[in-house]
Amino acid sequence: MCGIAGLQITNPELRPRLGELLVPMLGLLAGRGPDSTGVAIYSADAPPGMVKYSLRAPRDGYDWDALARAWSEAGDGTGPPDVRRRGQDAVFYHERPPDTVRDLLTRLDPAVRIFGHGPAIEVYKDTGAAPDVCARYGVALMGGYQGVGHTRMATESAVTTEHSHPFAVAPDLALVHNGSFSNYASIRRDLTDAGVVFDTDNDSEVAARYLARELAAGVSGPDLAEALRRLMKVFDGFYTLLVATGSSLAVVRDSFACKPMVIAQTPDYVAVGSEYVALADLPGIEQAEVFEPAPEEIYTWPA
Repeated sequence: MCGIAGLQITNPELRPRLGELLVPMLGLLAGRGPDSTGVAIYSADAPPGMVKYSLRAPRDGYDWDALARAWSEAGDGTGPPDVRRRGQDAVFYHERPPDTVRDLLTRLDPAVRIFGHGPAIEVYKDTGAAPDVCARYGVALMGGYQGVGHTRMATESAVTTEHSHPFAVAPDLALVHNGSFSNYASIRRDLTDAGVVFDTDNDSEVAARYLARELAAGVSGPDLAEALRRLMKVFDGFYTLLVATGSSLAVVRDSFACKPMVIAQTPDYVAVGSEYVALADLPGIEQAEVFEPAPEEIYTWPA
């Protein structure tokens, strides 16, 4: 099981409604994954040079203002972050690079987790059904140019917020996954030996870390389609993957294509979902080109 939903909006007039359109898609897939829910929202609201850090609160009522003050006082003269709260979590806007921020948070409060980072991405995920989680973080009110979401039925690892999808392990990269990988443990060992650090024992995180490494090592620059081709040569199992970067959206299914996926394309958007019911209420769906992606074929759309 597990449910996947994604929406890339090409019509600027619809972009303020991204969350409003994505939340019902996930709600209609809630029965496929009642354990936990997550979304990655992409928007162009960060000032030039700024990185958005999606931070997970370690407890209810967490004092984000105190962390922001400590961040500034322990810093390099760049000033405090801009803090934007979502539910009990927060997004910090700052120009510090990710490695510096990770080291800083380890010193200030190692219980705070980074769930995503990049100029465009914000990540919100939690245990619970899709309608509840989306309401908790106000996802329906969020605008942007694309978003991916996931409703999880745990099969390979624990039901925790950390094990929830999306896995956003590199700048503006997010992966959601329906299925399971049979050989992820050996791939994880190889990545660990190469210095890759993991946050969970989830098989989907292994795929996300593999893609991040491939994108970072791209000879001709980051190429999501080529990274997915390499992934398909290495990973065994039954899977459908939906992957987003700051500049693209991609879907791929394994050679058996037993995990469902439907795609709808219109001049205004590209929408994907594990079931057509998740797409049925989108505006203009009656005129959309609707199809099921073929096995082992990579579909990509530039943002």
